[in-house]
Amino acid sequence: MEDSAADSENFKPYGGKTVEECEDMIRKSLKTPTVKFLKENLEKAGCTFGENFIKAIKCNTKIGGGYVRGEGIVVCSNHMNLQDDVNQVVIHELIHAYDDCRAANLDWTNCAHHACTEIRAGHLSGDCHYKREMLRGFMKLRGHEQ
Repeated sequence: MEDSAADSENFKPYGGKTVEECEDMIRKSLKTPTVKFLKENLEKAGCTFGENFIKAIKCNTKIGGGYVRGEGIVVCSNHMNLQDDVNQVVIHELIHAYDDCRAANLDWTNCAHHACTEIRAGHLSGDCHYKREMLRGFMKLRGHEQ
């Protein structure tokens, strides 16, 4: 019984949304000014952004989403609760997609390259904004990137 529940497309082990609910939230996210800006600039740079570039999936690990070279962006529906959560993941991962497209020598297996794009995505997406850090329980003013 547990195995069949775990395989269900709508199973939400950590709360969150169903895949269908998350897909609706992704569609709303695509209408936000920041996402529109990033999408337009990806396309201007010659980067492909197809119909299914951003997908909602059920994730077995506790992550919000990710970017996979050649495949696009996934948003983990079972870890999303608010529209802002989805917007943040989409923006963060679009920055990775832009870096991957524009940086000819980006090597995701190189820790320095990966760290650089994570820092860029964290800062440019607003993920490191002090309000988000406070909501996570990080009250210090220094040492957040260590």
